Amino acid sequence: MKVRRRDFFKVTFAAGAAAAINGTSMNALAAGTPITKKSRAFGGEWMASTCQGCTTWCPVEIFVQDGRAVKVRGNPYSKQNDGKVCPRAHMALQQVYDPDRLKVPMKRTNPLKGRGVDPKFIPISWDEALNTIADEMMALRDSGEPEKLALLRGRYSYMRDVIYDVLPKVFGSPNNISHSSMCAEAEKFGVFYTEGKWEYRDYDLDNTKYLLVWGCDPVSSNRMVPATIQRLGDVLDKATVAVVDPKLNNTAAKGHEWLPVLPGTDGALALGVAHVLLTEGLWYKGFVGDFKDGKNRFVSGVKVDESLFDEKESYGLVKWWNLAVKDMPAGKAAELSGVPAEQIERVARGLGKAAPNVCVWMGPGCSMHPRGAYSSMAVHALAGLTGGVDNVGGSLQSSSIPVNKLDKKLMKTFQDEVALKHTKFKKIDQRGYLNLPAISKGKSGGGVSTNNVANGLLNKDPYEIKMIIGYMNNPVFANNGTERWEKALSAVPFTVHLSTHASEFSQFADIVLPCTTSMFEKLGYTKTKANRYATCTLLQPVVEPYWDVIDDETEFPFLISEKLKDRGFSNLYNALTTMYKDPESGRKAKNSKEFTEYALKYYTAPLWDGKKDVGGDKINGWQDMLKRGMWNSDPYQYKKQWGGKFKTVSHKFEFYSKTLKKALEGHAEKHHVDVDRVMEESNYTVRGEMAFVPHFEPPLRSGDMKEFPYMFIDYKSRLNREGRSQNSPWYYEFKHVDPGDVGWHDALKINPADGKTLGIDDGDPIRVSSIGGSVECTARLWEGIRPGTVAKSFGQGHWAYGKTASIDYNKAQARGGNNNTLIPWELERLSGSNARNGGHALVKIEKI
Repeated sequence: MKVRRRDFFKVTFAAGAAAAINGTSMNALAAGTPITKKSRAFGGEWMASTCQGCTTWCPVEIFVQDGRAVKVRGNPYSKQNDGKVCPRAHMALQQVYDPDRLKVPMKRTNPLKGRGVDPKFIPISWDEALNTIADEMMALRDSGEPEKLALLRGRYSYMRDVIYDVLPKVFGSPNNISHSSMCAEAEKFGVFYTEGKWEYRDYDLDNTKYLLVWGCDPVSSNRMVPATIQRLGDVLDKATVAVVDPKLNNTAAKGHEWLPVLPGTDGALALGVAHVLLTEGLWYKGFVGDFKDGKNRFVSGVKVDESLFDEKESYGLVKWWNLAVKDMPAGKAAELSGVPAEQIERVARGLGKAAPNVCVWMGPGCSMHPRGAYSSMAVHALAGLTGGVDNVGGSLQSSSIPVNKLDKKLMKTFQDEVALKHTKFKKIDQRGYLNLPAISKGKSGGGVSTNNVANGLLNKDPYEIKMIIGYMNNPVFANNGTERWEKALSAVPFTVHLSTHASEFSQFADIVLPCTTSMFEKLGYTKTKANRYATCTLLQPVVEPYWDVIDDETEFPFLISEKLKDRGFSNLYNALTTMYKDPESGRKAKNSKEFTEYALKYYTAPLWDGKKDVGGDKINGWQDMLKRGMWNSDPYQYKKQWGGKFKTVSHKFEFYSKTLKKALEGHAEKHHVDVDRVMEESNYTVRGEMAFVPHFEPPLRSGDMKEFPYMFIDYKSRLNREGRSQNSPWYYEFKHVDPGDVGWHDALKINPADGKTLGIDDGDPIRVSSIGGSVECTARLWEGIRPGTVAKSFGQGHWAYGKTASIDYNKAQARGGNNNTLIPWELERLSGSNARNGGHALVKIEKI
């Protein structure tokens, strides 16, 4: 029997998904196993919800029998994931029924805080917990310092407005701090300052002729996982797939080209590709334009007269050539990036031949490092050169989702004079400081810098934080430079953590509140996109919680507002009950459950109330919305930004970024310096006009390469539910689904040539050290990692979180090592992002 490559690819992925959840007693949960008539006889039904195992946020259905969730599948209505899910959705079953979950509110009785310090938690009632929190909040209000409350947000649903905006702003604090810069803000930087969109992209895999994946693994992460798994086999048959990554990931293993770039040199490689495209006349002229006389004047090393070129949808191509591209031929790019010149040329010619149906899929690997902003711009510039931007078979933006927005004008009416004044104070993450521009969407300090909160806390700059409320987050584990966070959190007088598990962050908390799991017990909604469709999908409580838990984003603010009202501060309660009335009846909520439902109905009403044709799926009322669980938009229309509609300063795709120039000059003027000084303070080497174009920056390495000779790479597993799956035994049992990994081990991938040099064999216990710290793990000799570079999956190394995640929870003994202990604290300062990629962490390896 002859099996086509496409079919084989689909079969292997289906088998992988099944393997990720199967065990001797788990066959009924296998991916693709149908629910039979016999199983229906037991009273089971499919109920709609949403998986938040990664930022794909897939619409799902959960099969519930006798009140228990037993199986997960994609929502058949979904055009975003084709009604499919990846292994993460199945693994969630071990989260909701995890015996180590928080069950009741807990109070700290040991005032001493630190790693390994027993908090001596005792169980308390909800009433005592809420009263204690309300008393601490009122103490800040009474002393006229509400800004000293910080709200730290982790993974969220779009019910986030209630806890993230309304609660702190009505209370009077500017310190609502998102986790966003931990994920991909530097990636968004490159797109915004070329294309004018500060958001993630969609990718038209169905129509692409060349898929260039850069710094990510789309079948493992990066926002459209099931859709990519479903399509990649077909893409391999009809298109070319090239992957730029120091590690052989899943997509690279199946692809036609693997470019194992030297970490942090992506900018040089991208410019080398651009150089070939331009000197050989391969750019897409229908988007970029051409020389007025049709003669190609792009010659290596030679400046070009800008007046000779007539651009169409782009701006500044010749400026970019003269400043950054003309002196980066393939040979030089090869020397800097470690990718052979002939491969750079081959890939560039393939891109030119396939243009404009070229999909440049950029991930955080090339951008989330200390000098990654310009790498991000350089990679995305290739999408512009090939005409794939907003085009068939290329990278797309998303259709809007017509839900109601937070009524900020109405919210403001509930802010008293104290709140109005204090919410204008500087934020604790120091965004907008001279050395931290965080120029999101063109505004100095417009972004967030989550990892810099630790510095703000330690230095009490701009002021002391006396109280933290955090939810669905674990900054002390999830940010690089973990020791800094441990010291910072130890110094905060009062911390509240809303969580499903007692994580590392919980160990520094004074009150820990048990919360619902987002896929099975929580009520809310998310917005997402893939396959040209934007989607609104509901989170629904498909099972009754075993324990006394609440929804973090809605119930907690409501319950606290009641306590604050009892103490004479009714503004928050009045704001919540007025802003979020039931849109059908006009009633105000009388309890936290009603409030959650009314808030959800308020936001999603345009999709189901029938008052206006918003396009997409036609939903007949609230009950139909609950049953379906989701709404799909109409398919995205190509070239919506073409014709001068790009939201840049020039209204075109910018190779010379007037948008970035305006933002940097605005930040410099704010601090009474020039742009060169901003670059210096932000850890960049560039000076002058080069600061406004995609260019190569020499990577910043942390440590002396003589002492720490290997570059460390962090990557995400196909089984990582955003770092929350490490108390699931399935995570360890099936870790081998990630190329190069081994089940029940925390494996550091080492090239065999480097293993020979070090005298290390496969399976040896090793110690890995950097200037940030040391971890112990297992050596895995593997040809799929670039020599001189080592890689380890993020996720293990928990010293809290449960009996499986840690070897000994009571003794704070970790299972494996936390990558963020190795990766020294640093930022990509132009965007405010964590610096977790690009090989900036240098390490040494010793056999134990």
